[in-house]
Amino acid sequence: MDGDDGFLADCRARLAFDLVGNTWNAVVVWALRQGPRRPVDLADRIGGISAKVLTQTLRRLEHSGLVLRRAYAEAPPRVEYELTELGRTLVEPIEAFGRWAYEHGDDVLAAQDRADGAHAG
Repeated sequence: MDGDDGFLADCRARLAFDLVGNTWNAVVVWALRQGPRRPVDLADRIGGISAKVLTQTLRRLEHSGLVLRRAYAEAPPRVEYELTELGRTLVEPIEAFGRWAYEHGDDVLAAQDRADGAHAG
């Protein structure tokens, strides 16, 4: 990434922003940071995510090489998801975003309230 061409469509930085730009991608990666989880455990841990959206997110992360799906030949069948080595490299940047949000979230909300008030009046 250099100069004015830093965020062209085929730029790797744009790829990274696309990955973390989807709210559920970052949330699922964060939820998997401590080890493998079954989908039902992930849904409970995350809260507010439907089974369909969780499945879509896990497939998207698996397709991008960030998550590994393991199916066990048991009765009943069991499936677990875990971060790949590549997926684990996203934990630190997601944590950094979380720190930023904790430190600056109130400022952002206050700015939004001011903007909403200016538009309302």
